[in-house]
Amino acid sequence: MSSALRFLIVDDFSTMRRIVRNLLKESGYADAEEAEDGVVALNKLRNMKFDFVITDINMPNMNGFQLLVEIKKDEKLKHLPVLMVTAEARKEDIVAAAQQGAAGYIVKPFTKATLEEKITLIIQKLGL
Repeated sequence: MSSALRFLIVDDFSTMRRIVRNLLKESGYADAEEAEDGVVALNKLRNMKFDFVITDINMPNMNGFQLLVEIKKDEKLKHLPVLMVTAEARKEDIVAAAQQGAAGYIVKPFTKATLEEKITLIIQKLGL
């Protein structure tokens, strides 16, 4: 079942979205869409079906924390696991992400193994 999951990759840098998409593909997750910020992501989430969100924190228009809050307060979306990605490993960000309902947190740059491990843990924890 897990390899049939549909991912939404949210990052303002197209290169980073492509890297994450390729890492997902190498890990057996071929179904992924992209969004360049939280506003676009929220629109896609409300109009398409996704199983998993991987979002950067620092983005224009709507950042990853704002997106997380919007997802968690939406009845139709709040079940979605959200994996936060950031270039800064600030303790307060990690704590804030957890408090706001993020399923996990990884720091750039990360490897395929790190991404795979986080996704697998989240899938197991949520029984996806």
